[in-house]
Amino acid sequence: MNPTSAQDPQAGELPLQQLDRVVLRFAGDSGDGMQVTGNQFTRTSAIFGNDLATLPDFPAEIRAPAGTRPGVSGFQLQFASTDIHTPGDAPDVLVAMNPAALMVNIKALKKGGVVVVNTDAFKELDLKKAKCDTNPLEDGTLEGYRVIEVDINTRVAEALADSPLSNKDKQRCKNFYTLGLMYWVYSRPMDATLKWLEEKFKGKPDLIEANQKALKAGYNAGDIRELFQGQYEVPKAELPPATYRNIMGNDALAIGLVAGAKLANLPGVFCSYPITPASGVLESLANYKHHGILTVQSEDEIAAICSAIGASFAGSLGMTGTSGPGMALKGEAMGLAISTELPLVIVDVQRAGPSTGMPTKVEQSDLLSSIYGRNGDAPMPVIAISRPSDAFDMAIEACRIAVQFMTPVILLSDNFIANGAEPWALPDLDDLKPFPVQFTTEKGENFLSFGRNENLARPWVKPGTPGMEFRIGGLEKAPTSNISYDPDNHQAMTDLRHAKVRKVADTIPTPAVEGAEAGELLVVGWGSTIGILKQAVDTCRLQGLSVSRLHLTHVWPLPHGLDEIFSKFDRILVPEMNVAQMTVLLRGELPNHDYVPYNKVTGQPFLISEVVERIQNVLAEPKKA
Repeated sequence: MNPTSAQDPQAGELPLQQLDRVVLRFAGDSGDGMQVTGNQFTRTSAIFGNDLATLPDFPAEIRAPAGTRPGVSGFQLQFASTDIHTPGDAPDVLVAMNPAALMVNIKALKKGGVVVVNTDAFKELDLKKAKCDTNPLEDGTLEGYRVIEVDINTRVAEALADSPLSNKDKQRCKNFYTLGLMYWVYSRPMDATLKWLEEKFKGKPDLIEANQKALKAGYNAGDIRELFQGQYEVPKAELPPATYRNIMGNDALAIGLVAGAKLANLPGVFCSYPITPASGVLESLANYKHHGILTVQSEDEIAAICSAIGASFAGSLGMTGTSGPGMALKGEAMGLAISTELPLVIVDVQRAGPSTGMPTKVEQSDLLSSIYGRNGDAPMPVIAISRPSDAFDMAIEACRIAVQFMTPVILLSDNFIANGAEPWALPDLDDLKPFPVQFTTEKGENFLSFGRNENLARPWVKPGTPGMEFRIGGLEKAPTSNISYDPDNHQAMTDLRHAKVRKVADTIPTPAVEGAEAGELLVVGWGSTIGILKQAVDTCRLQGLSVSRLHLTHVWPLPHGLDEIFSKFDRILVPEMNVAQMTVLLRGELPNHDYVPYNKVTGQPFLISEVVERIQNVLAEPKKA
């Protein structure tokens, strides 16, 4: 954040300084509306024209005791006038609504950064709830930071003195006071939020008026009280020409599933059971009934996937969504979909485990369970979303593979992608290539219910098609669909199912290397690490280090050409948010290379600085003889 003066201030006026980027974190109690505040600041910055990336951080408990550290909710965003790829490492500004929020987040703040604190929430009881033996505003905790103290509760009460709302309801508006204050600091317009409040509380004029008054009071406070010694402005980013919208990963994924079903010329049926952080996909898809999407909230995970399989059996494109614990419950039914060879899209929005683990924290730890985690030899393709803006494309890709190869497909997302947001360039619909399904309606010569086409996919016959009766189920069958316990047939059918999945690799591109095509180190990533790894590698290349980058979206089967690419580098660094699962996969499939795992399982994404340091350390180590 490097300020430059945009104009010489006139007498009595505060200066307006330009910044190329800002990392801002809002933090407070889970009832303080920090997610709403962060989302509104994000939405306004997107409308303004900044490039941006976000990182919401929810408490894992549904309702932790107010004012306690486990109940802290945070929202970090980076908005910039240049191309960015992450929500940023260390915040430039931390807005802390209470002592717990301050103590949980202060270590992340950049040295010399700005802390905006709500002093009204630092009373003796507040400090006790946050397990603070002394007041962090007075004990030296904030030494080295620029501290701006604002009595937000008092100011909200003053601004809403004439409101008919109760005192408790008035204080619920303090997040909008805070938002208005930060809008003033960074020269953001209030119009979009004022309109949003009208729509959000339609039919509740007292709530609309109170929140709008609080927003305006916060905005005016920045100007009147001169708290920040001036305003800042982050100019619009020069993004490639397109029509952009701000989008979250779960929403982009849902739109991609709608498009995928359309491109297959099939009705889509999404059956799911609510689970964090995948519930947003079901909620978003429920808004697309007018596009032929049927959504079903099932009574449990097993019912959800079995209903989706039934939808595919009947001639629709079955889809289901879940997170790690739900994936375990769906395991047997996944095997059923593999045995019946029906198209099915299984969305797994990963979270930290094992078991229920940390439901609101991020991990990439379902990779090996997605590839291998079913009874029997039960292969299926696995692909991974890299960022909120490519969730749309990867959802379409999952649908394509499912119908062209008559197979279930796992589409991996994670909490970082699901609840993160960034600008999305709306695609040209003419560029979306359809893959319409052709159902088999007549028996040709030598027809077999489980015969094979060029993709090794079996024919798709709708039940009830005259003269096309066949058996289907989880028991092994011969190509005729008759149940078979013949050992040679089981060998042949197992081999065919594996060969079909391997054949998916023939339809996907070899990933491109970013940087030199040969050198000392290649950084290989997959999933949501893409932005962090890109920025870290770019930083190291500017330092003159011999490092390149490759990112995988198709993780099973692996794309063709990787062995040749890897052979041109001395070492392969594999950063991932698990305990070396991709490293295990690569060592098994492509063993003749020097892999260096780099793993993090804290529930938080990598920092750019962490990856830069790891790259530097690996390159400083002597090569293996």
